[in-house]
Amino acid sequence: MSRIGKKPINLPSGVSVDVAASAVTVKGPKGELTQAIDPDFKVSVEEGVVSIERPTDQKRHKSLHGLYRALINNMVVGVHTGYIKELELVGVGYKAAVANNVLELNLGYSHNIYLQVPQEVSADAKMEKGKNPIVTLSSSDKELIGQVAAQIRSLRKIEPYKGKGIKFVGEKIRRKAGKTAAK
Repeated sequence: MSRIGKKPINLPSGVSVDVAASAVTVKGPKGELTQAIDPDFKVSVEEGVVSIERPTDQKRHKSLHGLYRALINNMVVGVHTGYIKELELVGVGYKAAVANNVLELNLGYSHNIYLQVPQEVSADAKMEKGKNPIVTLSSSDKELIGQVAAQIRSLRKIEPYKGKGIKFVGEKIRRKAGKTAAK
C-alpha cells in the first residue's frame, strides 16, 4: 500500500478543493490550479481533509496513487503559500534585469539573452555591488516554476573548475582541481 497515497491532505483556511469527474481544482488566496486525474481514482473532501483512494491493487493504480496525492498537496501548498526559487549568477560581468516579465541576462556571451517569463511566474532581479546577481522566481505552480528555473539554468551551466555559471542559492558545487605545474 502506498504510504504517501494513504496520507490525508489537510486544507488550510481559505483553500477550497473542487472535484470533477477527471480533474481536481484547488482555489486559494494565491490563485487557482487544476490537475487532471485518472477517473478510476476517488478523491473525497470531508471536513477540510482531502483523501485519495485507488480502485484496485494493479501496478498502474499503485504507481499513480502516491503521485496524485503529491500533486494535489503541491497545489494546496502553492495556492496557500506559494513557491520561491532563487538563482545566483556567478561570473565576472554577469548581469540580470527584469522588465515587463522579460528577463534580460548578460552571461558573458557576445549578446544579451532575453527570456519571456510566463504570466503565472513573477521574476525579480537583485544586483548589489560586490555580490553576485540573484534572480528570484515566485509562483503558485511548483511544476512551472521548476521548469522556468531549469530553463534559465541551462543558459550557462555551472562549470567545476572556477564555479562560474548559474546555480541555485545555497547549492554546493563539486569543484575539481586544476592542472598542477610540471617541474
